[in-house]
Amino acid sequence: MTAQYQDISRAKSAELFEQAKNYFPGGVNSPVRAFKSVYGTPLFIERGDKAHIWDADGNEFIDFCCSWGPLILGHNNEGIREAVAGQLDKGLSFGAPTRLENELADLILSNNTYIEKIRFVSSGTEAVMSAIRLARGYTKRDKIVKFEGCYHGHSDSLLVKAGSGLVTFGETSSAGVPKAFADETIVIALNDKAALEEVFRSFPDQIAAVIIEGIPANNGLLLQEQAYINFLREITRDNGSLLIFDEVITGFRLGFQGAAHYYGIRPDIITYGKIIGGGMPVGAYGASKEIMGNISPDGAVYQAGTLSGNPIAMTAGIATLKQLASPGFYEKQEETTRQFVQTLRAFIAENQYDVQIFTVGSIFWFAFTTQTSITRADEIDPQSMEKYKIMHRALLNQGIYFGPSGYEVGFISSAHTEEDLDITIQAIKNALSIVFE
Repeated sequence: MTAQYQDISRAKSAELFEQAKNYFPGGVNSPVRAFKSVYGTPLFIERGDKAHIWDADGNEFIDFCCSWGPLILGHNNEGIREAVAGQLDKGLSFGAPTRLENELADLILSNNTYIEKIRFVSSGTEAVMSAIRLARGYTKRDKIVKFEGCYHGHSDSLLVKAGSGLVTFGETSSAGVPKAFADETIVIALNDKAALEEVFRSFPDQIAAVIIEGIPANNGLLLQEQAYINFLREITRDNGSLLIFDEVITGFRLGFQGAAHYYGIRPDIITYGKIIGGGMPVGAYGASKEIMGNISPDGAVYQAGTLSGNPIAMTAGIATLKQLASPGFYEKQEETTRQFVQTLRAFIAENQYDVQIFTVGSIFWFAFTTQTSITRADEIDPQSMEKYKIMHRALLNQGIYFGPSGYEVGFISSAHTEEDLDITIQAIKNALSIVFE
């Protein structure tokens, strides 16, 4: 008989959720937080420290959501906290240039050979929206190609067959997006060379850019082969279009130079977010000096933001990236994740469970399937999410916090200790035993 686990108390979280429904649509400020695709009400988090979080009911969890990726150093990192505290005494926002913007930009550009200039904004969505406008302004073309299963934020022209939040709710686009906007976005499947070749034949001299997540990680972890990424670089260059890497997740997660370095590919524009703010709201986009020269006030492509380069966010970003730049940081992260996944794969193989774990860098994803490779969104079986739902509940009841959707990836931070990971491995083994009982 497989062990079952008593559901944790969510009384206070449930009470807060009922209150929140009076204030926010669905009681949340971002859709996937609503726990619609897993059991129970959302957990309202009170605090975090290192790899652990505590909810309003006092339940403690080992956290693998990591605020959806930014917290590569874990919660309440001492270096970040002290740096931010020091800046708080000096001011929260000025709407004017600061030395901190220079310092963070220099830290990024001095260690990244794929971009020459950068512009800070306040979110990943804003970074991608600005990158798309820049691509259109630079090429004097209007159409954008994106891939099904890749999510690039919620700007109108890109919210077409997007990522996890929409797929979770069984939708393929958003209400409120004018058809004329969507018509400028061509959506094709990943890993389909013929489809992209057909797009360029059908719309000659009309494609401003092809945009792809550095490694698609918003709708499962859809690992792409090197040859396909090389193909994207070649076909865009041959047709006078730009290649945009959306590295809001993969930037500074796979390494200091992200997926661009991982594949050895120089995109024309790269967008960043999450980690570069150290837990604070931030985004950025960068490119060559020539392309960035088209941004106002140097050029005709307008983009602005009151809180762009916010001093608190810049301070948190500087404190984060200085730690990430330490020798061996990423090698250790990758090895820790590899061992974690290897141990679980051995258990899965021993028990002949129909589940795969895909991984790259310090990112991992559970897929309830027999397929050993998933490179496209349409290769994910929606029915498999029922198994994730059971697993998620079993993990919460054992003090392990994963994202509340089976389409979401998990993250390992440098704050996860060997003990944290050992506890988690046992909890996952127990959870899988329940799923497949």
